[in-house]
Amino acid sequence: MAIGYACLNIGNYDTKIQTLRLNKATKETIIDVSKLNLKALIKILEYNQENDIKLFRISSDIIPLASHEVNKVKWWEVLKPELDYIGNMIRENGIRVSMHPGQYTVINSNDENVVNRSIKDLIYHQKFLDSLGVGDECKIILHVGGKYGDKETAINRFVYNYNNLESDVKKRLVIENDDKTFNASDVLRIHNEIGVPVVFDVLHDKVNPSSEKYDTYEWIEILKKTWKKTDGKQKIHYSESKNEKEKRSHSDYINSDSFLKFYNNLNDKDVDIMLEVKDKNLSAVKCKNLTDNSLKIGDLEREWSKYKYYVLSKNSNIYNEIRNQLKDKENLIL
Repeated sequence: MAIGYACLNIGNYDTKIQTLRLNKATKETIIDVSKLNLKALIKILEYNQENDIKLFRISSDIIPLASHEVNKVKWWEVLKPELDYIGNMIRENGIRVSMHPGQYTVINSNDENVVNRSIKDLIYHQKFLDSLGVGDECKIILHVGGKYGDKETAINRFVYNYNNLESDVKKRLVIENDDKTFNASDVLRIHNEIGVPVVFDVLHDKVNPSSEKYDTYEWIEILKKTWKKTDGKQKIHYSESKNEKEKRSHSDYINSDSFLKFYNNLNDKDVDIMLEVKDKNLSAVKCKNLTDNSLKIGDLEREWSKYKYYVLSKNSNIYNEIRNQLKDKENLIL
């Protein structure tokens, strides 16, 4: 099992992914920003390596305006040394990477122009992962899209457009249940028609449940069968609601008790868990530590040393409580 996080790294220098305004886009600026972003990605992967994080989602913005017509740069050639270096890092350290196009990449749209732009965006994501030389287990996660007034027609349009994608794109695509329209039953049905693997999103299932009365763990078992050996280990998304009023929004951090309950109730630990949470790597390290039976007091102390002054700046009572717990080594529960 691997536990990972998405796109951004919190609290570490030189890891920010830069964007580029359309009116500033030239061949030179696109190359310059791309190089800065690839350097940031290297820093993130170094952090992941140091913290034994084997699952990471790469930002779609890594190559600015990559699928826009303004970008005429053959970035896969111009940036080949950097891409080769990053690809070697990923393979040598056994990191599984993925990408997740944004909300405007919708291949079931009833607007042909939107579909064409979406296909170009998927080709970019596929080309980026291919340029790293990573295996087919490194996926592109895609939502089914919109309902457009007729869910049945929208599903059929997704299936039709999926079947017309290039094979190199299809071998990397997976779909997930969303929080409003296409639930776990819907994406399973789509899998049954076209064979695309399904990522199960735990929070989305809570806020947009299926009519079938399967619980979280039953759905994970059912959807595991959608993953072939060539697709790699089954992957799921785990997140928690921000609060009762904003149930669809991701929480600022992962609650330790909730995550441990979820983890301990998994029938099969042979699954990769992508955390979708605002504090990114901080929750990933925490959850990894929570599930590590070999954790030692020194590991906690090193982790605490990185963030103790930040905690102090936010809440001195919590700071003192953690500090006192770490001092009481005899009664500390690992």
